[in-house]
Amino acid sequence: MTGAWKIGRLALAGAAALALAGCAEVQFLSQAAKVVDGSPVQGPADPDAAGDGDYYKIGNAYQVKGVWYYPREDFDYVEEGVASWYGPNFHGKPTANGAVFDQWKVSAAHRTLPMPSIVRVTNLENGRSLKVKVNDRGPFARNRIIDLSRRAAQLLGFEQQGTALVRVELLAEESRRLAAYMKGEGPRPTIVALGQDVRPAAPSAGEAPPPTAAPAPDVDSEELAPPPGVEVASAPGGGFEVEMRGRPTTPEQVERAAIEDGPVGEESLTIVPVAPRPDIFIQAGAFAQHVNAVQAQALLRSLGPVQIEQINRSATPLFRVRLGPIRDVERADMLLASIQDAGFGDAHIVVDPRRAGQ
Repeated sequence: MTGAWKIGRLALAGAAALALAGCAEVQFLSQAAKVVDGSPVQGPADPDAAGDGDYYKIGNAYQVKGVWYYPREDFDYVEEGVASWYGPNFHGKPTANGAVFDQWKVSAAHRTLPMPSIVRVTNLENGRSLKVKVNDRGPFARNRIIDLSRRAAQLLGFEQQGTALVRVELLAEESRRLAAYMKGEGPRPTIVALGQDVRPAAPSAGEAPPPTAAPAPDVDSEELAPPPGVEVASAPGGGFEVEMRGRPTTPEQVERAAIEDGPVGEESLTIVPVAPRPDIFIQAGAFAQHVNAVQAQALLRSLGPVQIEQINRSATPLFRVRLGPIRDVERADMLLASIQDAGFGDAHIVVDPRRAGQ
């Protein structure tokens, strides 16, 4: 680190504290990782848990590493950001709402949405879109918005790279139906998170049970000699590749089957049109006074292009300060840490598909 950078960073921290002291900031959803400082983080304990099965839960406010999270029902929730995935360290362990986490099934962790609820996660880099059931809490690093199971990451095409730029949208009607069923206030829903039909409920009193399947007899086979005078063709050579039917196992098989064959097992994957790769920004803050936004812009300019954008969501306009666009998630993570350390504690990564290709 050069001397000039050290001086600039100290100046940035001091001036940022002054700039933020008298300004109003927009409260955005925090970005978050299932692992904090290399150690697994368990979701908040639920005193009402009963048994090992999953149950409906919103939960109380909780704090992780000094950051407060406020779970609530938000049926209008839509957010773009960075997704990650988790698997081996949590496989077979209980989730925050009592389900058993299986990294080979489609599920997700979210910091504030009810559990379970249904979201559609769309990979904005390749157009793959998947319905996912949220049944866990996380991620708890502020630069991620959702943690997907390993299987979901495979289907969305980012297992190898580890992260993806995504849009997460709560599916309100399906989430309401599932919540009502989990609370004993409604019938079993036909469609759940993964897009498959669930097993039908037991027949009510007086209703005829469903018919049983006809028995399948065992079939034996044996080779027979050819009829007299019939020429037998030679067996084909070894130049033919025979693919065995069954559940795909390698990432390449999963991706090919998901795209070419439609639903794979219980998962349902679709391909939707997306704009060119979205831009990544770091939002330092949103200020009620334009002069404070200009001051923040001047402090951050040495790190890259800084934009001020006026937003009019109420009678009083706010001035949003963003650094970027940034070329990749790794670079954004590094810049975010520096900006937060310099005094912009609420800075976070923003994925903006509206600016794609501009």
